[in-house]
Amino acid sequence: MRKRTLLLATTLATTLATGLLTALPATTATAAPSGLAGDFNGDGYRDVAIGAMSADVGSVQGAGAVVVLYGSSSGVSAARKTVITQNSTGVPGTAEYGDRFGSSIAAGDLNADGYADLVVGSQYESIGDRDGVGSATVIWGGKSGLSGGSSLPAPSSRLAEWGGYGSGLATGDFDGDGKTDVTVTGQSYTGLYKGPFARTGTPTSQTSVYEVGSTYDVIAGDLNGDKAAERIYPYSVSSDHGGVIGYLGYDPAGGETHPESDYAQTMLPKADGSLGSVGDINGDGYGDLVLGDYEDPRGDKPGGHKGGQISVWYGGPNGPDPAQKPTVIHQDTAGVPGAGEVEDRFGSAVSVGDVNGDKFADVAVGASGEDNGTAKDSGSVTILFGSATGLKGSGAKSYTQNTAGVPGGNETGDAFGVSVRLVDLDKNGKADLVTGSGYENSYGAVTVLRGAASGLTTTGATSFTARGVSLKGGADFGWVISQ
Repeated sequence: MRKRTLLLATTLATTLATGLLTALPATTATAAPSGLAGDFNGDGYRDVAIGAMSADVGSVQGAGAVVVLYGSSSGVSAARKTVITQNSTGVPGTAEYGDRFGSSIAAGDLNADGYADLVVGSQYESIGDRDGVGSATVIWGGKSGLSGGSSLPAPSSRLAEWGGYGSGLATGDFDGDGKTDVTVTGQSYTGLYKGPFARTGTPTSQTSVYEVGSTYDVIAGDLNGDKAAERIYPYSVSSDHGGVIGYLGYDPAGGETHPESDYAQTMLPKADGSLGSVGDINGDGYGDLVLGDYEDPRGDKPGGHKGGQISVWYGGPNGPDPAQKPTVIHQDTAGVPGAGEVEDRFGSAVSVGDVNGDKFADVAVGASGEDNGTAKDSGSVTILFGSATGLKGSGAKSYTQNTAGVPGGNETGDAFGVSVRLVDLDKNGKADLVTGSGYENSYGAVTVLRGAASGLTTTGATSFTARGVSLKGGADFGWVISQ
């Protein structure tokens, strides 16, 4: 895959210069909002937010933007969108070169008003005289969708040693009190903000943690069925380049070994991966952890599989058993299309959701480096199906931009599958696939395939390019999709 760069085209983003660009019909929410996770306008349909961290804003290169597509009975369309930048009305800060607003995004109802809100990371935002520190901003949901915003409290001065705060975000109820909390990562620093939040962005409490390892990502989900989400931090150390996986679970009586006194850390010493997602794949009521390990084996990383792999660690009343034998699937697994080839990057993006409505969560796996014929690094997405016995390779289906019905075509460097999200956008009980092509036409695109009883269908598939949603510059549209 081509090396990413922060040098952006100089085209002026005149359509973004005035800030918030909205195209929304009146919402049908006339009474109480739905309360659904990811439903920003409360109309009963989940929505999806897509990062464009390198978009130009006016004459400012690489300031970043977020595009929100609102769900409906017919799915999503460019006619129902909001484009948010740091120059949007009510959003804190100012669009500045290289802020990377939209480098990470996460949805959740932070102020408990029934409307989902959006947390947006600006990975290299300057704070005072400190450059590249990073920040996190809440954009508030409401009857008309997302608008306005508040900054989460800035990290302590110690973070200036590392920077990149806001590189990873996750929301969830981490202490089981029924309120949505937020965790923000930035290299060796992790912040925990407890909900509910005031509209000023002020949390009920804030905790800073330094000892979880060097990480730019975080995964959240309930692995033990206690109604409190665990936080999983993948990070690399010199002795384990495959990725160290540890998670924090709520345990007021057993957390003395960790700086957050109400949380205990559990390690999965045999697990490898640098990203992941959580969902109930085998239908037993416990969340299962899916890890993406997309790097090829090498001298300092002997584990993994050529072309990449994923592994599933099944949850239980005590969380995933570290001694269990996880389900491991790659492109050489029986039933999985394709074959493991160097730098396929199978597992470079994963998402969990029920595509066919059978009550077992399925897994979307991106392979952004997959070669399709002569189209190098054009990318693919594979859907693996859940069952009572766990995730299976049989029946797996793979999609590229040359698949019949999928918009576009395979081109070298498109990176189709660089991000994946399974979310039910049309309220038919089946998750749709939203996937990014990070390098499409050098500025990015997003494709949506709808869920059906037989799995994904390409009937009615839609595609959104950065230019089609009013983004200018290099954009990197589709590199990040809200989880």
